[in-house]
Amino acid sequence: MIRESIPRRNGSAALVILAWSGVIAAAPPTVAQGRACAPVSHEGDGYIVCQIDLRVHRLELFWRDRKGEPFGSLGALNRQLQAEGQRPLFTMNAGMYHAALDPVGLYVENGRQIVKASTTNGPGNFHMKPNGVFFVANGKADILETGQFLKRNIRPEIATQSGPMLVINGKLHPKFPSEGVSRKVRNGVGVKDADTVYFAISEGAVTFTDFAKLFLDRLGTPNALFLDGSVSSISAPGIERAGFRALGPMIGAFERGRKSDPQLSTR
Repeated sequence: MIRESIPRRNGSAALVILAWSGVIAAAPPTVAQGRACAPVSHEGDGYIVCQIDLRVHRLELFWRDRKGEPFGSLGALNRQLQAEGQRPLFTMNAGMYHAALDPVGLYVENGRQIVKASTTNGPGNFHMKPNGVFFVANGKADILETGQFLKRNIRPEIATQSGPMLVINGKLHPKFPSEGVSRKVRNGVGVKDADTVYFAISEGAVTFTDFAKLFLDRLGTPNALFLDGSVSSISAPGIERAGFRALGPMIGAFERGRKSDPQLSTR
């Protein structure tokens, strides 16, 4: 959703850094196993991280079903995909939305712009400038600040606008305090290079700063974008994390040229 409080300073908080020899540090999830997602621990918080290589994977955005109605949930999306013989590596919510489940900002699906970019100011996380756009164009991924994206006149295959940016050119968003008290389940996306994309969702409530540091310090993405909080959801083989509200735009990852793991939940 579009509403969420902005974190405030809290000088008494302390970070506990735990040593971990996890999947991302040792090796990426194995594509041959039909899986892309794995648990990751960073600075005492747990996450599910999905690594996508666009040389062997493809990403698609979804909002409305064959009847033109919003899917509203990962379960509904997964049921349609499976009916079509598609087996995603994972599905996840992919940006903020209004009460009618329509995207708040730019939304491009299958090369067609359905919702135009928003450059307005206002309350809430989406308007915590700079916000940004995650997109895939000519088979390559990137995240750009919204103004920069619009200046380049890019024609993407998929694009979703959200906010705030978590990491901008290797630095944390300037409005994030060093420590905060606003803690929520969050999900987001980071781009390490044109082929390597990380999607992440927290296992529990985390601050903006902690979530951004996962992308910057652990995953090494110079740019990362917040997708949403509280409603954050993911469905993948052996992994189910569902929010408590209906969803707007969603994203799915697929193996190129063949079907993925058949164990995706349709709940």
